[in-house]
Amino acid sequence: MTQPKYAFEDFRPGDVAEYGGLVVDRDEMVQFAREYDPQPMHVSEEAAHGSMLGELIGSGWYTTALLMRMNCEAFLIEATSMGAPGVDSVEWRAPVRAGDTLRVRREVLSARRSMSRPDVGIVKFAFDVLNQHDAVVMRQVGSIMFGRRREAA
Repeated sequence: MTQPKYAFEDFRPGDVAEYGGLVVDRDEMVQFAREYDPQPMHVSEEAAHGSMLGELIGSGWYTTALLMRMNCEAFLIEATSMGAPGVDSVEWRAPVRAGDTLRVRREVLSARRSMSRPDVGIVKFAFDVLNQHDAVVMRQVGSIMFGRRREAA
């Protein structure tokens, strides 16, 4: 069995990483909305014309799911991730549209060892999702639990 590439010790407060480059697919965006967030501005061009923005936009929950996908591809799948105790905040700051190219800017806000489980570390992140115009369309703040390297435990 190969060792995970990332563990608790790889995340230090102040560290910033950027990754992603995912293009928002219109059909996938609408299908997600039909199943999970069927508000008119997310599922129908015609209905969206009567909405506040006047155009079809992605559900904020779809953007959140895309963030998770980009996090998995960038580091979580290759990490000692043990899940998350929760999310502190999610802010949808600007609309996401079909054809947008999204990327993530991840900042480590804090990192601490678990007091009850010495083999676990808890890292608090801020994840900014940016579009091709460098506008922050979403911000999520929350913690992820990671296993510590054996030699560090």
